[in-house]
Amino acid sequence: MNYFTQALKQFADFNGRARRKEYWMFYLFYVIFYIGLSIVDMVLGTFILTLIFAIALLIPSISIAARRLHDTGRTGWWQLILFVPLIGVIVMLIFLIQDSHDDNQYGPNPKAAA
Repeated sequence: MNYFTQALKQFADFNGRARRKEYWMFYLFYVIFYIGLSIVDMVLGTFILTLIFAIALLIPSISIAARRLHDTGRTGWWQLILFVPLIGVIVMLIFLIQDSHDDNQYGPNPKAAA
């Protein structure tokens, strides 16, 4: 849960780096909350809660993905590859699961500090 709240505190910070664990723990809690809100929405017969949740976490999701790409030595603009059907998702997934690189132009290796 700490990773999720930390990402929310850095909601518009596109600088720096994010480790794999930080990124995937954020998305784990994102999916858990989204499923929970979807269940509540099904009971209520609406979809407004999941829509508000998704819109509210759009910028934090983009920023943590940019920081994760920085950790692998890539620019955050690589997220635009997601607009390419299927191939973009596969390429992005490969980029996001790669290990951290040593110090680069985006900052020191956060794995070395831990």
